[in-house]
Amino acid sequence: MKEINNGVYPTMITPFTDDNKIDYAGVKALIDWYAKKGVDGIFAICQSSEIFFLSFEERLELLKFIMANKPEGMSIVASGHTANDLDTQIKEAKAFIECGIDAYVFISNRFAKEDEDDDVYLKNMEYVTSQLPEIPLGVYECPYPYKRKISPYVLKKMVESGKYQFIKDTCCCLAELKEKLDIINGTSVKLFNANAATLSESIKMGALGYSGVMANFHPELYVELFKAHKDGDEEKAKFLQDMIGYFSVTECQCYPVNAKYYVSLDGVDIGINTRTRNPAELTESRRLEIEQMYAFTQAVKEKFNIQ
Repeated sequence: MKEINNGVYPTMITPFTDDNKIDYAGVKALIDWYAKKGVDGIFAICQSSEIFFLSFEERLELLKFIMANKPEGMSIVASGHTANDLDTQIKEAKAFIECGIDAYVFISNRFAKEDEDDDVYLKNMEYVTSQLPEIPLGVYECPYPYKRKISPYVLKKMVESGKYQFIKDTCCCLAELKEKLDIINGTSVKLFNANAATLSESIKMGALGYSGVMANFHPELYVELFKAHKDGDEEKAKFLQDMIGYFSVTECQCYPVNAKYYVSLDGVDIGINTRTRNPAELTESRRLEIEQMYAFTQAVKEKFNIQ
């Protein structure tokens, strides 16, 4: 199977028009912005895309547009995995896979209810995956509607299947990250940390990528952090880690409204409309926080000559 790129994968946000439709001019501008920032891939049709508030037809149309406009060489992994019914999950996954994506990503809480154990989870996962064409698969520990972390038991079974390449990890715990990275070491499975605060340490332990919401603010700093680790520049890596770790508290503000506002400050006017949050939550104080974050990011880019 084709291997997906390592590196930085923004969790792609969805621009909306004032009448609550997908803004495709904004989607194209956003794809171009990600490419300009040097990201290695995009995690499309994910929670940041507001998939639980998009119809199946909207999710499919959006993915087709992304694939038609993606830069050459950029990996596109995608989910859209929202249905409760397993047969519907299969039908929809096949439609997304037919778009030509590099990997299809399941949401971990879709295979079992919160009170059901890992054996139920694995049974349902196997039922769905057995019906799909051969393609690299992934799993995302999405916190909505409930967060189901991938247990070591489940991860070992995934490794044994040989079907998986992408794990979007949201445990935010170095000990758990270490356990998972030890399990997947030497296999086809790649762990993409979604948590900025633990990112540098997870890279040292073997994480091969970052796929989190903060790549919708200053993805170029995450790209530069991976480069600093690769080059062995510990001083630069520490400075960048301290910065991105601190600024990651922004995701607790009024995301994705604030991310759309940040992108607009960088010259990409995609508006701040969402289906999940009221744009009015971006108060004057919060706008100033984002503006100051943007200004500091520019100063750091100048310091390190980051384009």
